[in-house]
Amino acid sequence: MQKSKILLVASGALIAIGLILSIIGNQIILEGVSQGNGKVNFEHTLEISTDFDAQKTSTGVYAVQIMEFKEGGFSAKVFDPSDIEITSQEINEESVESQFEIFESGSYKLVIQSLNNEESHVFGAIGPLPDAGKKAFGFISIIVIIIGMAGLFGTGIYQTKNRKN
Repeated sequence: MQKSKILLVASGALIAIGLILSIIGNQIILEGVSQGNGKVNFEHTLEISTDFDAQKTSTGVYAVQIMEFKEGGFSAKVFDPSDIEITSQEINEESVESQFEIFESGSYKLVIQSLNNEESHVFGAIGPLPDAGKKAFGFISIIVIIIGMAGLFGTGIYQTKNRKN
């Protein structure tokens, strides 16, 4: 009985540690990412800007999610610090993510607009592409949570076998 209590506490601790690591990992991955949301229609656009340092990163990423998506109704454009359009994409699905090159330091802007009279609630984000080390941090938290869950499952099996004996 004592062994199962220790396994139960250890498994619970692993799950808690995994959840904490997950929260910290999300903050690390989203560092430098600007987010915004709002209603977008033919008259109102959504603009989100963030600063990039070309010495630190050469690739940026943006993501757009449209609630109540309808085909061919929205577009996303990214402008560099000189206000020159560097990429444009018609949004053909509910959620879109794309990368772009950073050539100079400064404020880059994501503009989401409606191409017709459709109005929808839109979420957008723009920021630097996370490096592999930051992404790996997120996987570590998932592995710790899985190990904790396996420990809980194993403890349940252990308890069941001991009750039969």
